[in-house]
Amino acid sequence: MGFDVNDLMRRDGPDAVRHACDRSEVVSLKRDTSGFFSAADFEGKSVPPRRWLVEDLIPDRTVTLVSGDGGTGKSLLTLQLAAAVATGTKWIGRDVKAGTALVYSAEDDRDELHRRLTDIAASSGVRLADMENLRLRSLAGEPALLANEAPDTLQPSPLYQALEAEAARHKPALIVIDTLADVFPSNENDRARVRQFVQLLVRLAIRFDCAVVLLSHPSLAGMSSGSGLSGSTAWNGSVRSRLYFRRVSDDGYETDTDARVLETMKANYGPTGSQIALRWQAGVFITESTVPSIGAGVKAERVFLNLLRSVEAQGRPVSPNLSNTYAPTVFATMPDAEGVKKPALTKAMESLLSQGRIEVVTEGPPSKRRARLKIVEGGE
Repeated sequence: MGFDVNDLMRRDGPDAVRHACDRSEVVSLKRDTSGFFSAADFEGKSVPPRRWLVEDLIPDRTVTLVSGDGGTGKSLLTLQLAAAVATGTKWIGRDVKAGTALVYSAEDDRDELHRRLTDIAASSGVRLADMENLRLRSLAGEPALLANEAPDTLQPSPLYQALEAEAARHKPALIVIDTLADVFPSNENDRARVRQFVQLLVRLAIRFDCAVVLLSHPSLAGMSSGSGLSGSTAWNGSVRSRLYFRRVSDDGYETDTDARVLETMKANYGPTGSQIALRWQAGVFITESTVPSIGAGVKAERVFLNLLRSVEAQGRPVSPNLSNTYAPTVFATMPDAEGVKKPALTKAMESLLSQGRIEVVTEGPPSKRRARLKIVEGGE
């Protein structure tokens, strides 16, 4: 076993130091304060396993950014996560690391949190009384900044210090911060400030051995491109995991307004590109067996509805039956068909009829009855 030369000098004098050097018992002649260490120190030690709050989705001891358009339901989805952590139940069908969860919400007031948690408890088969380890702070309508700007850096705000103190008391497995726009004090395009802010959150994750989930709204460009990003790309570069919670649509048109997809956009420690199909039902999000299509079928239905709306306005009836006014044939020749062909429009018509979004109306005298297609009011 080695000795520190300074301790040995104070205790036994220079002769003892020389003797220890001869026996190769001194670790170093000078205390190393650089913080560096040798890779050889790992020799013979077991490799620590990768730790997750939710395997392959939310890593432990770092920050995960979850983005989603307003009204998509990301606050509800992450509140479900926090409740699952606090009660040791599953989240969207996946195991989670159990423990205390802290939710710092600048979006939802106490009444809304109460309503949502009541639905979550019912869906999970637990009581609100079982959620003792879920601790909430609502700052809806109040200042919620977690940092203040200084000349050269960001400084923790009093609210950050309060959050840190709460974490010190309860040693959480998860901290949820909702949302970025309410807690970040600077310009989202300022790369330096972005990295400084994320590092403040990383500090919480490392100090308390927990996962931190930060919610954000994507920009219009982030939504249209499908990236889910907002502001500087430093947000994507500074976090180790990023998820995008989005609706299932094509050019703003949704065939199913309750369908959602949770997509892994960045995962330093796991696979990217994975998609989880979810559905809003009875106040919570549940898993679906397959990811809903956002391809040609959705586009064809949107185009069919737009064209049907156009010909209705012109007083030009189109038919669901094979004829000179057969809707898919007529629509395929129109300038606004966006390249969608007759076979796709035929499938779209059948799908929209089965969904009750369009209907067949029969008109005319008994001797000359004709069927035409009509958009169902409120069915769009």
